[in-house]
Amino acid sequence: MVNKILGKMEAERGFIQIPSKDKNELLGDMIAPFQTFVNKEPARIDSYGRLWSPWLKGRFVAGSQIRINKTESGYLIEPDINMQEHKSNEEGALSTKSNAQIVLQAAKISIGYKRNCKCPSSHINCLTAKDWIQGQVAIWEFFYEKKDIRDKNIHPAMFPIALPAKCIKLFTHEGELVLDPFVGSGTTLLAAQDLNRNAVGFDLKKEYVELTRSRLTQTRLSGETQQIAIQDDAHNIPKYLEEETVSLCITSPPYANMLNRRRLNKSMRGNLRQNEHYLKVQQYSNDPKDLGTMNPQQYAKALEEIYRGILPLMKLKAHCVINVTDLWWENKRVPVHVYVMEALQQAGFELRNIIIWDRRNLVNQVGIFGWPSNYITLGTTFEYILDFWRPPK
Repeated sequence: MVNKILGKMEAERGFIQIPSKDKNELLGDMIAPFQTFVNKEPARIDSYGRLWSPWLKGRFVAGSQIRINKTESGYLIEPDINMQEHKSNEEGALSTKSNAQIVLQAAKISIGYKRNCKCPSSHINCLTAKDWIQGQVAIWEFFYEKKDIRDKNIHPAMFPIALPAKCIKLFTHEGELVLDPFVGSGTTLLAAQDLNRNAVGFDLKKEYVELTRSRLTQTRLSGETQQIAIQDDAHNIPKYLEEETVSLCITSPPYANMLNRRRLNKSMRGNLRQNEHYLKVQQYSNDPKDLGTMNPQQYAKALEEIYRGILPLMKLKAHCVINVTDLWWENKRVPVHVYVMEALQQAGFELRNIIIWDRRNLVNQVGIFGWPSNYITLGTTFEYILDFWRPPK
């Protein structure tokens, strides 16, 4: 990864001069000039080591800090918020309004958010009436696809790509912007890419962001939309996006401190419990900002703070979907879905629908739970899909 500050000519004309000290990292053995891609859009490196692409023209202002990453298909260009903040802290407070405006512009992502389909303006999606009726059933069932990752060693809790895909189809048009505050392995961004939606996802863990970027580059190399994964705390999302640009926010957040303990596999049959994950702690990270390290009350408070910041980024009547499950801890049910509903409503969202994800087709070889004296429903057989929206003014 290479950090760079764009000059005036670069910003105006839409090119990046590859720094001499970084040519080996970014160009390798390639002999200029040659054709390539920038963020999956056609680009070229000229004989002077300049990276040209229509995607770059007018996208950044002079003084913008950017990150340049070499990928298998070309280059990934992103604004570098961390570099900007570091520079600002070193130099002290900005003294003029014009300078402050430049920093603000440089910090925001330039990404599409307007529909590019031909649907009537009164429609909230591109679905036909027949497809709409299918979406009205409040019990959903999904199947894993070839692109799905099911290896818990890669990520301990992943939903199938069909889940975000269904929500994206229900609540957005082609070309609009989807946000995932806890992007994990990148499933939401892949679904957005398949459905011609712009998308941006955030995660604290560098490994997950790199995994997401890798999965995105393994699919199509060109298209009209962008999907961007950023390593940062979800509290900082408002630094990256303009207000009233997001058409759908969808995620499956870390489940409080459910993973912050040894895995006992109690839902599995006795002879199957001692698999490779038995007694392992599979929490996302040890970062104190990670929701997966918090108790349920702290978790709810953090969600409220995060979504209070996200609310102004949402278009009016834009939907916000959260997939969550309840927990059992020391023989007591922890109603996480209730905490989430309360947190989102405290943040200003309005609850619209409660959908049940029927997971019975994904669960097999289950064990007896609580028999014969303690009736406990098998939590792995269903999860909640909570649908909110930003209320109209």
